[in-house]
Amino acid sequence: MPSVPVAALFECFYLPENEIVGTRGKMSLSTENISGLMAGKRGLIMGVANDKSIAWGIARAAAAAGAEVAFTFQGEALEKRVRPLAESVGSDIVLPCDVTDAASIDAVFDTLKEKWGKLDFVVHAIGFSDKNELRGRYVDTSPENFALSMNISVYSFTAVAQRAEKLMTDGGSLLTLSYYGAEKVMPHYNVMGVAKAALEASVKYLANDLGPDRIRVNAISAGPMKTLAASGIGDFRYILKWNEYNSPMRRNVTLDDVGGSGLYFLSDLSTGVTGETHHVDCGYHTVGMKQADAPDINVQKS
Repeated sequence: MPSVPVAALFECFYLPENEIVGTRGKMSLSTENISGLMAGKRGLIMGVANDKSIAWGIARAAAAAGAEVAFTFQGEALEKRVRPLAESVGSDIVLPCDVTDAASIDAVFDTLKEKWGKLDFVVHAIGFSDKNELRGRYVDTSPENFALSMNISVYSFTAVAQRAEKLMTDGGSLLTLSYYGAEKVMPHYNVMGVAKAALEASVKYLANDLGPDRIRVNAISAGPMKTLAASGIGDFRYILKWNEYNSPMRRNVTLDDVGGSGLYFLSDLSTGVTGETHHVDCGYHTVGMKQADAPDINVQKS
């Protein structure tokens, strides 16, 4: 085997220093350096609620990298929030969608077929459960809320994949969002933990079904963030502080962190990756108990 200079090896695996924008505690690629990564790609973002939404962080990153993006919303209240965000990234495709209604999902994909002809990626960031049943015990979950939570939070991803597959004629990427409550019992998560576990299993089965058509299916399991969805979880400030003190990186995840990981899954950088649940939680999922240097938490619970 011929010898290879050490410097050459490093050049293969590391970006030049001037391509990294660094701040204390985090590093991120500048917009200039990712501007062409998604050029020519078109995708659908489902589940943006406001500018704090994880789906928005991914949409913003994809658009900055050159992708064209379309958005869905449910209800007038969310439409008023989503349209200005869509306009800020140059999108004029903002469509109503109720994932419990097959005709509504069909209408979205019919419109995308008419306007674009094909599709390269979909971000699914949709979940729901009666917040009253996220308190107390999981064992007291009602059959009605169990069925509703599974339909909206789990089956909707499969329903979307069925339609997206037909438009992904050159392959593509399907990405959904999960949480650590799918793997371990988390306070005040209850039936949503069961739903997210089912969603992660769906990712694997969908990846196997769609892989021959070069359609990749993955999930991001993000750490706790101050999103609209998180507002329904009791003691959330306590959970945030606990994660900050006990994750290996000693901080909480940011919207840019998740946006960057989402961009990786939507782009050609991840063409060999499918069926994965990727943790973006500052390493919290690797920790088995309280950190030795973590202080006792004095946060008033909700």
